[in-house]
Amino acid sequence: MSEPTDTVPSNSDFSDVVSHPAPDALSAGLVLSCLGVVFGDIGTSPLYALRESLVHANEHHMAETAVIGIVSMLFWTVVLIVTVKYVFLILRADNNGEGGTLSLVAKAQGALGGRRAWWLYLTGIVGVSLFFGDAIITPAMSVMSAIEGMELVVPGSADWVVPVTLVIVIALFWVQRSGTEAVARLFGPVMLVWFVVMGVLGASHVMDDTRILQALNPLRAAGFIAGNGFGALPVMGSVFLAVTGAEALYADMGHFGRRSIRVSWLWIVLPALTLAYVGQGAMVLSHPETASNPFFLMAPSWFTLPLILLATAATVIASQAVISGAFSVAQQAVQLGLVPRLEIQHTSDRQAGQIYMPRVNIMLMVGVCALVLAFGSSARLASAYGIAVTGDMVITSLLAIVVFRYSWNWSWLVVLAIMLPILGIELVFLYANLLKVPDGGYIPLLFAVVVVTFMVVWIRGTLVIQQKLSTESVQLDFLADKLAASPPTVVPGTAVFLTADPAIAPPALMHNLKHNRVLHERNYVVKVDTATTPTVPDDERFRIEEVADRFWRVRLRFGYMEQPNVPRALAMGRTQGHRFDVMATSYFLNRRSLRVGKGRMMPLWASRLYAGMYRSASEPTNFYRLPSNRVVELGQQINI
Repeated sequence: MSEPTDTVPSNSDFSDVVSHPAPDALSAGLVLSCLGVVFGDIGTSPLYALRESLVHANEHHMAETAVIGIVSMLFWTVVLIVTVKYVFLILRADNNGEGGTLSLVAKAQGALGGRRAWWLYLTGIVGVSLFFGDAIITPAMSVMSAIEGMELVVPGSADWVVPVTLVIVIALFWVQRSGTEAVARLFGPVMLVWFVVMGVLGASHVMDDTRILQALNPLRAAGFIAGNGFGALPVMGSVFLAVTGAEALYADMGHFGRRSIRVSWLWIVLPALTLAYVGQGAMVLSHPETASNPFFLMAPSWFTLPLILLATAATVIASQAVISGAFSVAQQAVQLGLVPRLEIQHTSDRQAGQIYMPRVNIMLMVGVCALVLAFGSSARLASAYGIAVTGDMVITSLLAIVVFRYSWNWSWLVVLAIMLPILGIELVFLYANLLKVPDGGYIPLLFAVVVVTFMVVWIRGTLVIQQKLSTESVQLDFLADKLAASPPTVVPGTAVFLTADPAIAPPALMHNLKHNRVLHERNYVVKVDTATTPTVPDDERFRIEEVADRFWRVRLRFGYMEQPNVPRALAMGRTQGHRFDVMATSYFLNRRSLRVGKGRMMPLWASRLYAGMYRSASEPTNFYRLPSNRVVELGQQINI
């Protein structure tokens, strides 16, 4: 392994990933694509949100008219959290066109004048960890809720829900390795049909009981909460299922632009969701027995089977969107130095955003299958759903407050007037979801704790190793001056040394001098930085300074959504008179061997965990796109 090229989140960024449309770009293609990627999760929530809310209402012996209050809560939760918070506010807080928790962290850091605020990074780490917790629940919950509809067509098919769900989930993760570019073209049209069908079904039942139109009055939601007190909290925990997936609106902004997302939401998704919830509510008011599965029972009997098939396709699309999002977030975490290097495979030669990460894929597949087997039904799994999402939303609101105040220069009065009500509602939902912890809500929390632990140990271990090397190493300036005054045997060619600290002489350089007793004609000590922006302009990619005769110090910058390509970036040096001939350039990497428990640099458990992660990191040759036949690795043993 080479030494890490970044210790902790630094001021940098990542790009070869997506062709980013302008934030205000708008086209029919972008709108259709939004439907297939951005709104898959939130678009399938009508399958279970009202059903689970009514279950908790019945458990607490609430009146039938509570249906109006619950539908009112569903509608206004979607309006306040998704429309007001995300569509109108958070989408404006882009980081050079990119969104997502880590982009918001970078935006908040920039708003604080570039100061390295550790609480910001810790907040971002927790947010990312909660996202992965949600990523293992969404496919299980969505697919099972669709397959369970088969009971309405084939009575007694409940025993097949788990096996069929497992087959679909495993197949979904299996196809990731070959990329989803071809299938993705169908996502938008299928989801458009889904939203149209959902809206039509809902509209066809609104007149079943027109009292349901009272749900559009926010006072009915407030009255339900006030009238039931703490008894409303379990219902609110299920109501929140209506907005799971809202984070995707912000996370996927770089792929589609804010205007396309806004138009898709306001003109297609929001009306369809509103009609679906209002229609289900009216039907349940008129026919209380339909509360057991209101979504599928909205359909006439002849259309039930086609609707189940369409719902299954929609939930698979929703799951695919979550998986793709997990790959993207994992790549960002790698680039920002939060986790070890992970193997990244590009599955499309036209769209850089199409990536596949084998280890992340396996981790998600095992987690999803374990949840399906452990819970066995979407109703039981609903207890584990929501906590990760509410936590992530609260973190987004806290980071947004920093951005609104210090980046947009809003007064505290305006910031608090807008965000406190939203944050207050989210905290109530978080508390309501925390009540689910004994019934399975601990699953995403435990998963998030594990991910946070891994990230913190990786950051801390990398930092202490670099500090140790800095105190024991020779300064590059000093060594270069000594070698200029008394050079060893000089051989033709160019040597590139990748390093985490360009101020000190790379261990690979020291080993080369000690054992081979030679020095190349040209020696470049290269540091790869990750910026806090998604991409880096070409004119900011390459920075070089001369240290001494035959020595140069180079800094390469990549955006946090870019795959580093060191040879390509070094080629930019030709404009400044530095040529890197492929056949005359050797890349020297330092392969470390960590001895646990000898250096007492961290607690023993943390040292063992760090050493395990370090050994599992992908080869730097592939990660940095180095020509394998021009790489030389030299060993180094470190006690930790």
